Amino acid sequence: MNSYVTKGVCSRKIDFTVENNKVKKVNFTSGCPGNLEGISKLVEGMEVKEVIERLKGIKCGFKSTSCPDQLSKALEKHIKKIDLGA
Repeated sequence: MNSYVTKGVCSRKIDFTVENNKVKKVNFTSGCPGNLEGISKLVEGMEVKEVIERLKGIKCGFKSTSCPDQLSKALEKHIKKIDLGA
């Protein structure tokens, strides 16, 4: 399980699991429960890079980011960590 502390959104943290380059489980702490549960279920089973491409840059109102955008950032960080062999 990976954890990512969010910035600039209502959700405080994202916990997620990646197996064989696919998102297996996503759990947001705080935020809009119905919307975030929906996002979590929609991305389950998707390739990590596809999730990043679909969610990156989504904004919430006047904020410069959103919970979906934060998930893309969490997955990007995960990829970088793997590429660095950490």
